[in-house]
Amino acid sequence: MDIEIALDNMGLRLPPPIKAPAEVKLPFSFVRVQGGLAYVSGHGPQNRDGTIAGPLGKVPADVSIEQGYQAAKLVALSMLGSLKRELGDLDRVSAWLRIFGMVNCAPDFAQQPAVINGCSDLILALYGPDRGAHSRSAVGMSSLPFNMPVEIEAIVAID
Repeated sequence: MDIEIALDNMGLRLPPPIKAPAEVKLPFSFVRVQGGLAYVSGHGPQNRDGTIAGPLGKVPADVSIEQGYQAAKLVALSMLGSLKRELGDLDRVSAWLRIFGMVNCAPDFAQQPAVINGCSDLILALYGPDRGAHSRSAVGMSSLPFNMPVEIEAIVAID
């Protein structure tokens, strides 16, 4: 329970499962475990009640880089919440292997890594440089579901 203690010490809480709009169908698993790996589907930023967190829109036109960074941090919490529900214990994550971050951005925006750092920084703060170190991509997209500014997926090794 070390990770959950660390979250508590940081004043952070894991959100409940996503509360998607009623008309939205989500026919997939948010975490799929196969062998010693957990594949984490794309997650967006969530409020503490499970709804999609704002601000919504493109970085930097509608959402500042700092707001995007905070959204990516909320996405990390959303992914951790899904992992907790699937694995029962976040300490079962033995290594963060890969993070793929997507930023809803204007065509000329080129600071996607600064936005996705919100996720990476939190994972490293929680899991440390050994378990938290990960490979990563941070790319720009012309749009994302629900007009979210950030969507992130991951692959983690588990015990």
